[in-house]
Amino acid sequence: MSRFATIAIVGRPNVGKSTLFNRLVGKRLALVDDQPGVTRDRREGDANLLGLEFRIVDTAGFEDQDAATLPGRMRVQTEKAVREADAALFMIDGRAGVVPLDEEIARWLRSEDTPIILVVNKAEGKQGENGLMESYSLGFDNPVALSAEHGDGMVDLFDLLRPIVEPFDEIEKEVAAASDDEDAPLGPMKLAIVGRPNAGKSTLINRMIGEDRLITGPEAGITRDSIRVDWKWEDDGEVHEIQLFDTAGMRKRAKVQDKLEKMSVADALHAVDFAEVVVLLLDATKGLESQDLHIADRVLQEGRALVVALNKWDVAEEPSSLFNGVRGALEDGLSQVKGVPVLTISGATGKGIDTLVRVAFEQRAIWTNRVSTSTLNRWFERAVDANPPPAPGGKRIKLRYITQARTRPPTFVVFGTRTDSLPGSYERYLVNGMRKELGFQGVPVRLNFRNSRNPYDE
Repeated sequence: MSRFATIAIVGRPNVGKSTLFNRLVGKRLALVDDQPGVTRDRREGDANLLGLEFRIVDTAGFEDQDAATLPGRMRVQTEKAVREADAALFMIDGRAGVVPLDEEIARWLRSEDTPIILVVNKAEGKQGENGLMESYSLGFDNPVALSAEHGDGMVDLFDLLRPIVEPFDEIEKEVAAASDDEDAPLGPMKLAIVGRPNAGKSTLINRMIGEDRLITGPEAGITRDSIRVDWKWEDDGEVHEIQLFDTAGMRKRAKVQDKLEKMSVADALHAVDFAEVVVLLLDATKGLESQDLHIADRVLQEGRALVVALNKWDVAEEPSSLFNGVRGALEDGLSQVKGVPVLTISGATGKGIDTLVRVAFEQRAIWTNRVSTSTLNRWFERAVDANPPPAPGGKRIKLRYITQARTRPPTFVVFGTRTDSLPGSYERYLVNGMRKELGFQGVPVRLNFRNSRNPYDE
């Protein structure tokens, strides 16, 4: 993976860290709201500041709380982010000035080895100027005055980050030049973990990567942002790159009233759109609920490869009947896609994780598979001969040939005459035949029909 400089943004809650993060990555990746404490996990992104490229890390607001509490666990993640970074941006609110918590954070940062750049956000106007003057009391070099919302002060920030970031850029250029003649490797698999609240998504990802990267606990709804974690998975001596996406738990729409929860669910759905394979994580102690089927249906409608994993299998009661019941309910509830893999895992013990990842790679291979036109049409001719299309109103429907328009998901176009009169049952017949004979089991298949134009119609 690329080795860019890593820059962390730290500070107390609601000073504008996520707003600066979004400006540097050029997208609204991090959730932003007026209420404090929106960000909980570390969120990483690829930043570009006036041509300067680096890795930026948004962190939770630093709070002085017991380590066993949720704010305390958030603070532990912030401390890790600073220690792992090549430099940190310590942000304060220029309008509020220096408050006691800023002073406490400054004392902690001065004890760390990571280089610190003091950033005074919301520094525009007279009130911001007063906060800028107060910031000198924190004991760092000259502060950067900026407005993360409006983009003011970015040139000054560029000047201070440049000597930190540029040495890493030179290393990247040398690595890229050395690998120009090599075959370009396949990109990392984009794997999103979705499910209802408290299904164990963050615990599973922590077990996968072997560290407490994401905040977990008994509280429902801890995860708010969709967090990307880069991971290297080794299988039989071969290393595979994976981008893991942890997402907020998705409850029934009728129960989602809070504005922040709505934003979190929207962010989770955005992660589904971006993913290649989506793991729907079920809580084996609670079984399958209608909301799980709704989430699965949404994933398939978006055209993503789906894997269903029963988590907490180590504590499940009557596992055999539970597994058969879940598989049967999925077959009935997801009739549009046959053969979705159903696996059993334990995020707490790690059992079944390697199998889950292997199956995810297998589903991605099916999802990206392209069938040659000759093979496709040989199958198509056999399928039509075995079961010719009906003749509604006594008028014959003629299907001429088929082509694969795209992959991701597999999408096909059938050309013929009067295809708009073809019943849905015949379309399902063709799709099921493709799954069985062409190897598209368990992934969404899209089939479109086009009428061949008759020049004598008019």
